[in-house]
Amino acid sequence: MVNKTAQAGTLESNDIMITVAPARQCSGIVIDLESIVLPQYGQTIRKVILQAVQAYGIANAYIKAIDRGALDYTIRARTEAALQRSGAAKRAFR
Repeated sequence: MVNKTAQAGTLESNDIMITVAPARQCSGIVIDLESIVLPQYGQTIRKVILQAVQAYGIANAYIKAIDRGALDYTIRARTEAALQRSGAAKRAFR
């Protein structure tokens, strides 16, 4: 569960700024994405963000992502950092 709004990343080249915020119950995961490579990689960026959020077991969250050409591992790391700062606890693997 996302407890508070939190952010990770920068607007520098090859980075991504991720902001996570609590969302209403049953609203799902909403990803608002801006990217310089949106036509080419928008679906992949959304998929990486969604996978990171789902790994935390989060069902409702608003995520704003401003991408400047970040690679997958950077997107995942920034998303996880923002989630940790928001108070979300990662789901244990079984």
